[in-house]
Amino acid sequence: MRKKIKVLIVEDSLVVRELLKHIIGSDGRFEVLAAVESAEQCLQLLESESPDIISLDIRLPGMNGLDATLQIMSKRPTPIVVVAAQVDDDELNIAMNALRAGALSVVEKPVGVTNVAFETMAAKLCTQLAIMSQVKVVRQGIDRGLRFGTNDLPQRPVMHPGSYSMVGIVASTGGPQALVQVLGGLGAGFPLPILLVQHITSSFLEGFVSWLSGTTPFQARIAQENERPVAGCIYVAPIDKHIALIHGCLSILNSPPAHGQKPSGTVLFSSLARELGNKAVGVVLTGMGADGSDGLNDIFKAGGYTIAEDSSTCVVFGMPSAAAKLGAVREMLPLPAIAPRLRDLAGGGGKG
Repeated sequence: MRKKIKVLIVEDSLVVRELLKHIIGSDGRFEVLAAVESAEQCLQLLESESPDIISLDIRLPGMNGLDATLQIMSKRPTPIVVVAAQVDDDELNIAMNALRAGALSVVEKPVGVTNVAFETMAAKLCTQLAIMSQVKVVRQGIDRGLRFGTNDLPQRPVMHPGSYSMVGIVASTGGPQALVQVLGGLGAGFPLPILLVQHITSSFLEGFVSWLSGTTPFQARIAQENERPVAGCIYVAPIDKHIALIHGCLSILNSPPAHGQKPSGTVLFSSLARELGNKAVGVVLTGMGADGSDGLNDIFKAGGYTIAEDSSTCVVFGMPSAAAKLGAVREMLPLPAIAPRLRDLAGGGGKG
């Protein structure tokens, strides 16, 4: 018989707490270890219990969800799924910073059982808890990672600094934390446009984009049809649509999912390979599954530059590993080395 996944629920609302206990407890994969109303109670329980996963609210009495994440990840690293209501910018900001601090994903708080969306939201929550419980998290803080300079990089493969014209990035689980480090390391003067696919719950996309603008040197925006990408901006794929580059402009596509994802990094990368050939740069960061691998291979075959995050810094090595198995990766780099390499490729721009 398969061992049940032990879940610790942290939620201050009695009504929601009981709802979460019902949802999770009714799923045969789980055992509700405990349901507590504060982060302090959660931390106390962690001293004696070993949950496989924590369902964590953001707004809590006393210590909030971000501070709780920081404490958990520094003292007793445990997979965390943030369960948040999209109520205001402050809550979204806390949720995004919790992801940066080591939480694995953020899902919408299920609404009452009479709501038409209840079953879908409940199923999504349980799926996330089951998947994320398998992730091996490590002790970390919000500024995890060393600072790399150009001289710290591994010996570089053949590259052509200054000849590249655009960067595409795809990330999934662990992506917000990784993106802050990569984009922050590029600096405001980075001379190439950046197109981004981040797998995230659709209701949190706008908050994620706003958060990126506040935590990186770039202006982040949800990509729009026929925009011409410019340096200084990050163009993020919209909800349930692909982003592609066609005739030098952004195109928003409603084509089927690729690798089970919509938006998909493969759709983005393949378009960059077709449009830009050897002037394209593709980067695959941490994430589950194989999204981005086929598209990165297209960039590689077109003579562009391809980078994947090394397993030593990945929260989940799935997507980079899939790309490497295809032979699509020109360089596998730990997270702190990616921004310096991208600055090299851009001809030394950035950090301005």
